[in-house]
Amino acid sequence: MRAIQVYEVGGPEVLLEAEVDQPRPGPGEAVVEVAASGVNFLDVYHREGRYSLPLPFTPGAEGAGTVVEVGPGVTDVAVGDRVGWVEVPGTYAERAVVDSSRLVPLPDDIDFETAAAVLLQGMTAHYLVKDAYPVRAGDTVLVHAAAGGMGLLLTQLITHLGGRVIGTTSTTAKAELAKRAGAAEVILSSAVDDLAAEVRRLNGGQGLPVVFDGVGAHTFDASLASLRPRGHLVLFGAASGAVPPFDPIRLAHGGSLTLIRPSLGDFVADRSELLRRAADVFEWVRSKALEVTVTGRYALSEAARAHSDLEARRTTGKLLVLPGAAAGVHR
Repeated sequence: MRAIQVYEVGGPEVLLEAEVDQPRPGPGEAVVEVAASGVNFLDVYHREGRYSLPLPFTPGAEGAGTVVEVGPGVTDVAVGDRVGWVEVPGTYAERAVVDSSRLVPLPDDIDFETAAAVLLQGMTAHYLVKDAYPVRAGDTVLVHAAAGGMGLLLTQLITHLGGRVIGTTSTTAKAELAKRAGAAEVILSSAVDDLAAEVRRLNGGQGLPVVFDGVGAHTFDASLASLRPRGHLVLFGAASGAVPPFDPIRLAHGGSLTLIRPSLGDFVADRSELLRRAADVFEWVRSKALEVTVTGRYALSEAARAHSDLEARRTTGKLLVLPGAAAGVHR
């Protein structure tokens, strides 16, 4: 079968299409024919070696498709089931082997593209606003990169929960997308000298209870400076690079601030929690509280281009790799 292989870590050019052996399921595993795979910064971190995987590996950790074979002892799913999954590497391929306990059955009204576009980021948004910092009605919240795939979902959910979003984007076009998703205010990060001061100006001179920051190195200082005393910085990603080591006394000087660096895996640690979060995300999609926007579709052979577009911030919304697509057909 065809799959993307990474033989050495590096830039997008290390994503190579190759012929590999058909996967076979072991005990408790299922083989899924991949219809769509989400493209995420997690994939970039794996490709760069920031989060290491044994070489060679097939990238991609979010997908949806149809179960075509099951191994011994599998009771969670059966051949023919439509399923989705997250945090299992190997989705940039025509078929993938997945532990059956990590597979999420898809409702009839959720198609493969929607599932592959919303599961990882949707469940991430779920734990961010429900657990990492429970957003309450009336909270004013800063969301960095508010027009990206993750930012759009967060903005919609915070607004749905009664919060007020101040978003940051890099262009006026992206600012309009963030506003359509519900952002009350949008700051063009390239147009202000002091981002934290602008955030406070838009909040009546006060700091914020929470900042959701998936950008990392470029925004970390401004995120801390935007918080009120006893505020919370939820650092859930590092799209611009890892945050350098810092002295924790900065948290005290900022007013007894709290910093959390959460990861989705810890919030879907058992099957019941995985299914509960997925069910909530699907219900939000069904009720239109979340609108999933797929803005880029790529064949397997275009995986490197997908990563380049994502890293260069040439896109908004969600990007997908479609293993069954011909190059250029779904652009």
